[in-house]
Amino acid sequence: MTSLDKPQIVVHIQKSLDFTAYDVKWIPTSARFVVIGQHSRGTGALQVYELNKGDLKLCAETEKEHAFKCGTFGASSLRDRHFATGDFSGYLNIWDLERLDTPLYSVKAHEQIVNCIDGCGGVGANTGPPEIATGSRDGTVKVWDVRQKDKPVAKIAPAEGEAMRDTWAVAFGNSFNDEERAVCAGYENGDIKMFDLRNLSLIWETNVRNGVCSLQFDRKDIRMNKLVASTLESNIFAFDLRTLHPTEGFASVKTKEKDNTTVWTVRNLPQNRELFISSGGNGGLSLYKYNYPSNRSKADTNHTPKNGEKQLEIGVAGAIEQLQRVSVADQPVSSFDWSADKRGLCAFTSFDQCVRVGIVTKLDQY
Repeated sequence: MTSLDKPQIVVHIQKSLDFTAYDVKWIPTSARFVVIGQHSRGTGALQVYELNKGDLKLCAETEKEHAFKCGTFGASSLRDRHFATGDFSGYLNIWDLERLDTPLYSVKAHEQIVNCIDGCGGVGANTGPPEIATGSRDGTVKVWDVRQKDKPVAKIAPAEGEAMRDTWAVAFGNSFNDEERAVCAGYENGDIKMFDLRNLSLIWETNVRNGVCSLQFDRKDIRMNKLVASTLESNIFAFDLRTLHPTEGFASVKTKEKDNTTVWTVRNLPQNRELFISSGGNGGLSLYKYNYPSNRSKADTNHTPKNGEKQLEIGVAGAIEQLQRVSVADQPVSSFDWSADKRGLCAFTSFDQCVRVGIVTKLDQY
C-alpha cells in the first residue's frame, strides 16, 4: 500500500483558546462539540462550538469556580444530551448546555481532583441504568446513578493498609443487557483492574509497568470483546477479552510509538471497532488497526483435565498495525473525540491552547 492509498489525517480547522483545554466531546447528533478546561486564574472554562462554513462558531460559554478536568455524554439520553463533568475540587456536575447558569445535578464525588469520567446507559449504550464512573487522585473509583443523589451505587477503593494509587483512567463496558456491566480502571503505577458491577467483584487485574493514561472498550453495549490502553513511555496495549485464563488472564499485544512520549488518549472509531487512534505528548496522532488471529483461543497444553473437567482455553492476541502517523501540534494532544455521526470527523485539544477539528479519510476501506 502506497502512502497515497493510506488514510490521511487532515487538520480542517484550528481555533485558539484563552484557557488550557483538558477535554473535548462531540454533542451527540449535532455538528457541535464542548471544550472544557482551566483559565490561568484557576477557574473553570466551558465553551460550545459549532461547525459553520469551514469555521468554528462559539455558541455558548461559561466560567465556573472550579476548573474542569473531564466530561462525558455517556449517561444522558439523546433527547436531553446532558453533559457530565468532573472538576479539580472533586465535584461531579451535570449540565444542560442550553442553560449553563446552574448544574442539574451536583455532588462532592471525591476529596481530590476527578481525573477521569465515563458514562453508560445513555448515548451509545442505552441498556441498563444511566450511570457515571469517576476516578480520582484519592485512589477510588465511584459509580453514580444520576437518579440517586449524594451516595454512589458502588465504590472501589484500596483495602485497608494498601497504598493509595492515583486513578488516571476509567471505562465502562460489557453492558450488553440490563443486568451486566463492567468498569475498568487504570492507575498511576500501571495497574489495570476490571470489576463486575452486578456482583461487585474483581474480574481481572494486570500491571503494564507504566502509568495508564487512557482506557476504552471497543464498544460498551456488547459482550466485552477488546480493551485498548495507553501509558507513559509510549506504550499501547490491546487486550482480547473473549477468553479469561485463571492464571494468565486476557491475551494482549503491545505496540510502541516511535518517540519515547506519553500516549495521552486512545479512542476507538465508533463506526469500526477495529480502528483506533492515539494522541501523544509529541503533538502527534497515530491511527491503528487491530487484526484478529485466525483463532482467538487455543487449548492450554500445561493443563490436564481431571474428573470430567473441561479443557482450559488460553486467549490468543492479534496484531496492531499502524496505518498513519502525523504531527498536528507543537505541544501534547491532551484529548481527542470522534464524531459518532460522521465517520472520520474528529476534534482534539492540545496544550498550545488550541482546539482543532480534523478529518481522517478512507476509513470506509477497512
